[in-house]
Amino acid sequence: MKKEVGHNFLAKLGKKRLRPGGVAATNWLIRHAKLSKDSRMLEVACNMCTTSIQLAREYKCQITGIDMDPRALEKAEKNIRDANLEGYIQVRQANAMKLPFEDNSFDVVINEAMLTMLNQAAKQKAVAEYFRVLKPGGVLLTHDITFAKDNMAGELAELRRTIHINVEPLPVAEWEGLFNSTGFKRVEHATGTMSLMSVKGMIRDEGIQGTLRIFKNALKKENRAQFKKMYTFFNTTGKDLNYIAVCSSKD
Repeated sequence: MKKEVGHNFLAKLGKKRLRPGGVAATNWLIRHAKLSKDSRMLEVACNMCTTSIQLAREYKCQITGIDMDPRALEKAEKNIRDANLEGYIQVRQANAMKLPFEDNSFDVVINEAMLTMLNQAAKQKAVAEYFRVLKPGGVLLTHDITFAKDNMAGELAELRRTIHINVEPLPVAEWEGLFNSTGFKRVEHATGTMSLMSVKGMIRDEGIQGTLRIFKNALKKENRAQFKKMYTFFNTTGKDLNYIAVCSSKD
């Protein structure tokens, strides 16, 4: 079986929402963004720009998207052109731990499903960069993986083997501590069941037709083994993993 990184594999199958809590968690974050046409937003790890396109359509705000993956950025640029939103969204290749922007540049920074992939030192470095580029009064919106049970070492090791990334999810209190220790003063969060690999979650995030397309692609010979491995893990051993959406405010 070819080993592909989990989110890249799901994108290949046709999944557009590649975040742990899907559209429910993303919408919670958006409600806390308080965007307007005058807002300037940075999306870190923008991938195909699904969220940026949604926000540019609704709020007509200026958005910069960054990602390290040039293939994802190519897809993002095509999606932006197809949506006729070139005047609102610009994308570029950049590293979250060394952002190429001046201090106090953005009203909102949104970063979904990336911090979980970093070790603790890298998490702190990235969040410090987000704090630096946010304007006073700005907000950081993040979307990651958490858990409430103790002794999750076995489940986390299996998660890493399943999605082929050395991820480091944190308990809720440690996520909050990360943002507080970096300088953010008001930290709010929401948690819930991950929708990434549940049928109910897929239908909510992708629609019935989109879900059927994903399963059709998943049943192809070259995809079947990895899809089965991921689907089984997230619906059995990994069922105690949750999403966490966090809004952290800079005074």
